Amino acid sequence: MSEILSLQEQQDQQAQQLVQLATRAEVALLWAEAEQPVASPCINVCRMTEDRSHCKGCFRTIDEIRAWSKADDGQRLQIWEQLLKRAGLKDPRSTDS
Repeated sequence: MSEILSLQEQQDQQAQQLVQLATRAEVALLWAEAEQPVASPCINVCRMTEDRSHCKGCFRTIDEIRAWSKADDGQRLQIWEQLLKRAGLKDPRSTDS
């Protein structure tokens, strides 16, 4: 029974992290202040997936995490687009309903 509960807890935690990431995307991509750099997608859950393909928290790859600090806004927006796809989240700038 405890295994089922821990699986449910893991699923709940993952769902909460996706909500955090989606909220962060709205702030970074829709409500960003003019002349400010594109905000980082980091939600302080810094753990790689088992296959090391991306971070469990922000869905960035190691290369994207490394590149972030030196990336310009255009590159950062591309990283956001890729990580949102990886996370299965809709881009908040999208006009699709």
